[in-house]
Amino acid sequence: MLRSGLLHPQILAALAGAGHGSLVLIADANYPVSTTRGPNAAVVHLNLVPGTVDALTVLTAIAAAVPVEEAAVMSPLPDGPYSLPADPPIWSRFAAALAAAGSAVELGRYERADFYAAASTGEVALVVVSAETQIYANLLLRIGVVQ
Repeated sequence: MLRSGLLHPQILAALAGAGHGSLVLIADANYPVSTTRGPNAAVVHLNLVPGTVDALTVLTAIAAAVPVEEAAVMSPLPDGPYSLPADPPIWSRFAAALAAAGSAVELGRYERADFYAAASTGEVALVVVSAETQIYANLLLRIGVVQ
């Protein structure tokens, strides 16, 4: 029996097979996973109904299981229907969850095309599709080393 909070067998297997420098994508419910993911990525769908399971829950479980040395989000579009006047509120919650897990990293930012490119590389070991409905709630994590 496992004693950690993370119990999902496929997520555990993907994290166990990943190493230092591997990437994990936590995708929101709007992310185009079928066309924008790495060729080596295990894909886990946790998007049963909107909001369940949310991105913060996924992040909390993963950050408790592996060290995170980098984290990056997708910057909002500068104009149009999906532009925002300020940072998405979930970003501060991501930062707080990472800090609580001992990974007080700054959230890096990628423009949309650059985020999709980074999330499509062979470095991505795991994609977890959440049911997060807040926009710009995609998070790319780089696994660190156990010290």
